This record gives sequence, C-alpha cells and structure tokens, in this order.
Amino acid sequence: MTTLLEAVQRHAEAHADADGIARSAIPGLMCVRAHVPSDLQYAISKPLVCLVVQGAKNVTMGAQSFDFAAGDSLLIAADVPVVSQITRASLAAPYLSLVLELELPLIAELCLQVGGAPADSGAPVRVETTDTEVADAALRLLRLLDRPAAVPVLQAQLVRELHYWLLAGRHGAALRRLGWPNGPAQRIARAVALLRTEFARTLPVEQLADVAGMSPSSFHQHFRAVTSLSPLQFQKQLRLIEARRRMLAEGASVSTAAFAVGYESVPQFTREYGRMFGATPARDTKSTRARTQAA
Repeated sequence: MTTLLEAVQRHAEAHADADGIARSAIPGLMCVRAHVPSDLQYAISKPLVCLVVQGAKNVTMGAQSFDFAAGDSLLIAADVPVVSQITRASLAAPYLSLVLELELPLIAELCLQVGGAPADSGAPVRVETTDTEVADAALRLLRLLDRPAAVPVLQAQLVRELHYWLLAGRHGAALRRLGWPNGPAQRIARAVALLRTEFARTLPVEQLADVAGMSPSSFHQHFRAVTSLSPLQFQKQLRLIEARRRMLAEGASVSTAAFAVGYESVPQFTREYGRMFGATPARDTKSTRARTQAA
C-alpha cells in the first residue's frame, strides 16, 4: 500500500514548480520538495499544519526556535511572523512535506461539536509527533487527487476528517484556542484578513478594532497576544515581505517595489528592509539570486 512519503513524493514530482511547491486541486493543500538546504525564508504565515515526511526544517518565531524532521508535524495556529529554513535535503533524499492551510470556520464548527474549553494560553507555533490518524487522513486526501472526478464529491468530508483528527490529537489544545467561536483569535483573524488585502494603504487602529468588534485598547492588546506584533509592525512586515517577493520573483526595482507596497520614501524603505533582512534591498536580492542559481 502507498505510504504518505510515496504519495507526497509522487505528487511533488508531477506538479512542483520552480520553487518546489506542488499545489493541488484541493484549496490550501500542497506538497513541498527541496533537493538542497534553503536560504532563510521570511513570511507571516497563515494558520496551517505541515507534515514532514523526509528531511528536516527549522522554524523560528521571535526567540523560539523549532527543529523538526520526518515524522513530526508543525502547527501554526495564528497569523504570525516566522523565519524558516530547510536544513536537511539532498538529491538522493529530498526534503518532502505536506502542507494544509487550516479552515477556521471548520475548526469552530468542530469545536462546538467536540466541546471542551480552549486553553488559557498557548504558543501559536508548536511541533509534535504526527498522530497516526492525522497521517492516515492526509494520505487518503492525497490519494483522492488521483481520482479527479471524486475530488468535488469527497474533498469536503476528507478535509473535515483531517481537521477533526488534528483537533482530537496532540495539537488539539492550540486548535481549540484558534477555533473557539467569536474568541479573541477569531476576532483578530478578521482584522488580519483586512490587513492582508489592504496592507499598502493606511489602516487606522480604530478601523481594525471595529472589524474585530473590540475597543482600540483591547484590540491592540489581543492583537499582540495572538500575532506577537503590534498592528503597525504586522503591516510593516507584510509590506517588506511582499516587496522582497516582487524584487526576487518579478525583477521589480527597489523604488518600484517600495512604492507598490505603500512606502512613500525609498530611504525609509531601505532602512526598514535592512533591519528585517540584514542587508539593503539591492544586496539582498543580488546575493539571493546568486545562491539560487548556484543551487
């Protein structure tokens, strides 16, 4: 019988793009493959689970660092800034993982059915041994892709089952906090969704707080508790990450990228870029392209 490793490898080999990302017909489900250790990757990640089936990776959030390898699963239970790096990968044994973006409405629905109050607190990033039931549900979800006609019929129930086993397993406590109906995490998620789509324009805290259904002071406190950043810091990182993507992937100039993401001053953009990525935009993009070509 096909193992999860074999299923991930087959899907990645058939569908991976130049960045090693193999998306699928199921929204939010993808496989990741890398033949060499990667550079540092910066992102404000959406809530997701990552099941590593071969190789190893490191993820850092603030002062916390997580190393995980085959047989482990990483849960990111909030929109938080992370720096990640694939640390073990080769041509003979590439890094392989399965990633599923979590559906908050589905988690909320399951929380109501399963019951149990959320934990008072919990780190939004955590690593655990992958539960057998989670791995089994993930394998059946991947195998479904081999039957395209069955995907629209069976996809929803298999995605639901995978969310259930995550909720019932080692990651359950963190997911309950994320999915608690109208809890702080869900309210902040509404504001984060607006920030993600409108990051290039000025968004007053009062407007974001209104979207979250909180007072400005309460919103600011809960936003930092959930994301580890203030709303302004969050928006700044979104802008810088998107600007970096435009320069690397689209060849945009420094000024074009800066203005496109909402900066009015290129020197200010350059200073803040350097503080986040450790080099000026021009130097960073040049060295990253050189390493990519060499790899």
